[in-house]
Amino acid sequence: MVRPYTITRGRTAPVRDDLTLITVLSTVEDPRDERGVPLRPGRLQPEHRIILDRCRRPVAVAEVAAELDLPVSVTKILLADLIAQGLLNARPPISVAQASGGATRELLTTVREGLRRL
Repeated sequence: MVRPYTITRGRTAPVRDDLTLITVLSTVEDPRDERGVPLRPGRLQPEHRIILDRCRRPVAVAEVAAELDLPVSVTKILLADLIAQGLLNARPPISVAQASGGATRELLTTVREGLRRL
């Protein structure tokens, strides 16, 4: 068993504070820098490699922490490392309303009327 402070190299908080339990993560397919040069990742720990493999499909921070069997705070530090290197993308989750094109006034009226009939 490896102590969490060893995995994070003594860091206790992530550089980013915008990672929540439901932030969606995905591995960057072809990572490149701002000049278009392919990125070669620095030395990655085994946990970093597991994260990159797990995030080939979009996944939430909480799921990654569970997969690693590490506290969420430790997982967020590792995720922030990968995001800073340009190897991982993070975005807030898309709400159901946004994914379906948004709720129209007509739809909301229909729902209201249906609820009144109940």
